[in-house]
Amino acid sequence: DPGFHCVLCPVQSVVGRLSLRIQQLDVICETKTKDNVFVNVGVAVQFRVLVESAYDAYYRLTDPRGQIQSYVFDVIRSTVPKMELDEAFASKADIAAAVLEQLTDVMRDYGYEIKNTLITDLAPDSKVKASMNEINASRRLKEAASHKAEADKVRQVKGAEAEAEARY
Repeated sequence: DPGFHCVLCPVQSVVGRLSLRIQQLDVICETKTKDNVFVNVGVAVQFRVLVESAYDAYYRLTDPRGQIQSYVFDVIRSTVPKMELDEAFASKADIAAAVLEQLTDVMRDYGYEIKNTLITDLAPDSKVKASMNEINASRRLKEAASHKAEADKVRQVKGAEAEAEARY
């Protein structure tokens, strides 16, 4: 056909970019323990995009960090309230494992691998910290007074024994 013809080659453009490196999301969640103490729980979630699921990672989730944060909040707020404050401090690894288990199952469907979760901070209110320190200090003072009284008793007994030996 004579005349002007325009041939358009297929045009491709980059829609977005995904990093395949391990990323970290730090989440702070406030919750209450079984003994009614409010604590701020710091959680570090380490995750990455699965190469074979990059399409899902980009197109199935609008805000993966927001999604991860929501699941962390859910697990923390359902786990920590079952524990007392001292137990929560002792069970940081159990809390982290619960978060990891929940996130791994859910985020794999969206093309993300959760490498690790860490409880980085478990901080009660400053007034609670101060009162806990005061309780520990008074406990130590009580123990010191008890040891001092025991030492005085032993000194008196030994002195009486020495006096009795000297008389006989």
